[in-house]
Amino acid sequence: MKFFTLMMLGIWLLPVASGAAELNLATLTCDKYENEVLPAAASNPTMDSLNTVMWLFGYAVAKSGAHVMYPEALAPFGFALDGECKSNPRESLLEALAIVKPEAKNPMDIGTLTCATFASRHVDLARGDPESATTIMMWLFGFSVAKSGGHLLDADAFGAFESTLLADCTKHPQTTLLDALAAVMAAKDAK
Repeated sequence: MKFFTLMMLGIWLLPVASGAAELNLATLTCDKYENEVLPAAASNPTMDSLNTVMWLFGYAVAKSGAHVMYPEALAPFGFALDGECKSNPRESLLEALAIVKPEAKNPMDIGTLTCATFASRHVDLARGDPESATTIMMWLFGFSVAKSGGHLLDADAFGAFESTLLADCTKHPQTTLLDALAAVMAAKDAK
């Protein structure tokens, strides 16, 4: 009887646990982002606070129509988003992301960066600094979700996204990173 009860409890909690890894930006308020999402991210190795903000940064850049990474702009973006959300706690996170603009210092155009160059750099970085490699990949993940018209931050899909992107870059090394991201999202949407 105990085993059956534990099994039923596990089945009942499964949707709750899996839903915790997904954030719907269309329904997420700044208040909830500040007071629930960021503190909860501190205990999640995939979606720590830095990676959450990096995903949002990539998402915001894509939504703005740009296709450049700003290597020095993460901290100013995070502080600006934090300030916007603290000033307007009832605002949706999507609205806040549309207001906050990244500092456009030293842009790296992913529309001219080849997949081969990106993949090589990513693999090297992952060997020496896996956390930084994950953080950069989170930016690309957020960017690709926004480009595909989505608004869900699904931490559970990160591993599949990374694997698919790197595999696509191996198959098509001369394509741009921007085109590879579009192909990854098109493949995901086709499933």
